[in-house]
Amino acid sequence: MKKTAIFTMGTRGDVQPYIFLSKELMKNGYEVTLGSHPCWRKLIEEAGIHFAPIGPDIDIEKEAAAIRGKVSNPVLSMLKTMNFVFRIIQESTTEIYEVCKGQDIIIVSHSQMGAVEAGVLGIPTVNVTLQTEMIGEKLRPQTFKDKVVGGIIAKQVAKPYNKIRRVYGLKPVKSADEIMSERLNLIPISRYVVKRNPYWEEKNVLTGYWYDEETEFVPDEKLRDFIASGDKPVILALGAMSFEDKSEKEKLDMFVNAFKKTGCRAIIQGFQKTMQDYVLPENMMACGNVPHSWLFRQGKFVIHHCGFGTSAATLVYGIPSIPVPHVLDQMGFATQLNHVNVATKPLKAKDLSEETIIAKINEINDDYDVMKKNVEMISEKIKTEGGVVEAVRLIKELTT
Repeated sequence: MKKTAIFTMGTRGDVQPYIFLSKELMKNGYEVTLGSHPCWRKLIEEAGIHFAPIGPDIDIEKEAAAIRGKVSNPVLSMLKTMNFVFRIIQESTTEIYEVCKGQDIIIVSHSQMGAVEAGVLGIPTVNVTLQTEMIGEKLRPQTFKDKVVGGIIAKQVAKPYNKIRRVYGLKPVKSADEIMSERLNLIPISRYVVKRNPYWEEKNVLTGYWYDEETEFVPDEKLRDFIASGDKPVILALGAMSFEDKSEKEKLDMFVNAFKKTGCRAIIQGFQKTMQDYVLPENMMACGNVPHSWLFRQGKFVIHHCGFGTSAATLVYGIPSIPVPHVLDQMGFATQLNHVNVATKPLKAKDLSEETIIAKINEINDDYDVMKKNVEMISEKIKTEGGVVEAVRLIKELTT
């Protein structure tokens, strides 16, 4: 039995793709260890996957809220997120190294966790990349300016990994590309959403989105009755961007008032602190941890932060959306959705107001029939790709 380890940091959206991958690997006879923040132990173990705690036992909701903070610039928000993740990766290298020992292959997640440690131990790796913008165009002819600018950026990106390399007495690398797998980089995005870049090396493969059909979800009576009591509701699902360090009544008010004025029924996920003493109108309700595979099928459209997992879910489960990106990578996923005409143009978090939300609701209603037809068509195509099955097939080719 082949043994593999995967490491990932961040919110549930950073963990969930690797749960899907781990489960499919296990179906194919692999012994899998998935390492992440201690707070994700329950989520990972309930999926039947062996868990390895990595790093300090943080309050992920509090950390995510603090990182997001009041920064309106998506680039600065992204840098704050990266600094948080890199710090934990650097501080956890000894734990990662110990888990890597004895493994046959390391699946290196989008944060490059485990790449250096696998290299030290001589263990082959497979990479996963969620953001296509991070994949180098190695086959494109480079101008002098490209080389200079690219070299400066590459050196900055490589810095945190060089700090880990120093721990093991290794020479610094000039680019993070030097620690990536030379054989396979999995991109869990559909070719019906993103076209393959002709300047990518052959090892970069669009597999299709990774997902599985959740076990049959049974809604509680309140949620079931609400769904049945009227038109399909709008779903507000801002994911980690609705995590709160303190109540955010002003932000929630914007959405609730916009729903009132546009006559929308609504289901709201998140805003747990705000919801403790918040009274919603009768045509709106709050729900907790309801799987998107069930919830998104019940809604008319979804307003979401455009994290990787939520963006993929809108396509897999066939629902149009209004993207409200808060950080830079979310802006990229929002652009992908808009490009294939299954979502409105992004409403940047810094531009959120009652008026801008109303304008986006009117925009999606005006184009709804076209967007709904497009997303249902793409959903059917995505299901023919078998993304996670294809990913494991490619991994097996390298390890058998």
